[in-house]
Amino acid sequence: MRKIYKVLCNAEVLLCGVGFMFLVLFVFGSAILRFFRVSLAWNIDMAMLLLAWTAFLGADIAWRDGQLVGIDLVTRNLPRTLQKCIQILVYLVVFAAMAVIFVYGASLAWVERVRTYQSMPIPYSLVTLSLTLAAFSMALSTILKIKKAILEFKNPDAPVGQTTDQAGLT
Repeated sequence: MRKIYKVLCNAEVLLCGVGFMFLVLFVFGSAILRFFRVSLAWNIDMAMLLLAWTAFLGADIAWRDGQLVGIDLVTRNLPRTLQKCIQILVYLVVFAAMAVIFVYGASLAWVERVRTYQSMPIPYSLVTLSLTLAAFSMALSTILKIKKAILEFKNPDAPVGQTTDQAGLT
């Protein structure tokens, strides 16, 4: 199971990187073409599609690797046991939020399946699916973070909030 998860994480990083490269290519190419008074409407629509996918997948990658900004001014001086309890509580709130986003995102993707881009025959639900997939992936990453936090709860000297190894998968 760990190998499958690592393969999926690596595929997500690869997909995000390739998507970002094409996003930059489409936007830059569109700017160059406009200089020569050539306009391609599908370039911008494709760039918006790629922006949604790379933004949401990138957010999941950052969350999984512990690269998001955190504020610990309130909890910094609390006892470690209380810090770990608060950390688990925050993870539970994040998981609940991701579950809600997943459910409503899937519903919205179903509703938007008939709407297409103006310049391409691609359903607009592909944009919504990026949010849904990222929320599902973030929920999985959060479950692994909760599991790791509970396992670290037994060790009172373990640092709180240090998760840079793909949510405890080493």
